[in-house]
Amino acid sequence: MSRLRTSLSVAIVISVGLIVLSGYFLDLPMLKTLQIVFLRWAALLGAVALIVGVFNLFNVHLRKINTGQKGSPYSLVLIIALIATVLIVGLLGPTSFWSMWIFNYIHVPIESSLMAVLAVVMAFAGARLLGRRFNAFSIIFILTALLVLAGSISLSFVDFPVLAELRNWIDRVPTTAGARGILLGVALGTVATGFRLLMGADRPYGG
Repeated sequence: MSRLRTSLSVAIVISVGLIVLSGYFLDLPMLKTLQIVFLRWAALLGAVALIVGVFNLFNVHLRKINTGQKGSPYSLVLIIALIATVLIVGLLGPTSFWSMWIFNYIHVPIESSLMAVLAVVMAFAGARLLGRRFNAFSIIFILTALLVLAGSISLSFVDFPVLAELRNWIDRVPTTAGARGILLGVALGTVATGFRLLMGADRPYGG
């Protein structure tokens, strides 16, 4: 019975995947309709999964508060913030005054703090890299990071337009090339994973 259920799951996944994939290459009205229906079902399932994840987050931190585990005050702050944000955005709308206040004065500062922590971690990683592996690539990495930081700093008594231009060039050429390479790698990995699912080699949906 278990093997039959697994085979049925594999057949459904392969069939749906082939229908959606064929809809991009074949101009058939019935195929296009099925493709749109399956994509809408996938979006709906993704939204439901998001809601389930939020409830699971709420349940985990509520259990943490009830049992008095370490860090439970932070869990209480998270639950209060979650409930307040859902109520304010749900009742007043995402573009209301209080919704934008939460975004501008809570969400944006948290993101800025995370970026600051990331900068400190990158500086520490660069120092460790120079200590453990002193070569041309590590020197280029450190110099590039210092040039970008120096070009990003705006001081009233110091003006180095050359550094700003060099930073803009780094953003336009090497950074863009690296980001495109990462996106190409992600795309190729996604395509490979999709083909493995269509062939039944990977079965994350039930064995």
